[in-house]
Amino acid sequence: MFRAILLTALVLATAGTAHAFLGLFSQNQRLTAENGQVRIPLSRISDGKAHHFSFEDQGVELRFFVVKSSDGVVRAAFDACDVCFREKKGYSQDKDFMVCNNCGMRFHSSRINEVEGGCNPSPLAREIDADTLVIAASDLIAGKRFF
Repeated sequence: MFRAILLTALVLATAGTAHAFLGLFSQNQRLTAENGQVRIPLSRISDGKAHHFSFEDQGVELRFFVVKSSDGVVRAAFDACDVCFREKKGYSQDKDFMVCNNCGMRFHSSRINEVEGGCNPSPLAREIDADTLVIAASDLIAGKRFF
């Protein structure tokens, strides 16, 4: 009985810590640029789920996520913010919110690319070309300070 109580207490005490580390264990699909652009088929990212990617520049892994928000807009942001980037924990998704894995702040997905600064996911410029999301490699490299 004592062990069960101790185990329950341990699980409850570490639940927040476990949530904070979710971003460290997520799989980022590594992408490469062709003609200065990273291209992602919309069919792969239009399910309302956050998709995490990485792009390497001179040995530095630049992480970002893409999500189609409930308002139908495909959004992209670095997996980092101005405040918590040093912890390198990124964001995880909870329904229609992106959650900072370091501080627990929650951001509605429809605000990604609209609001910046503080703990908001740092916006990443993107455009739609027919059935493809296009991100300039130079825009990814511009966010190197986060990583």
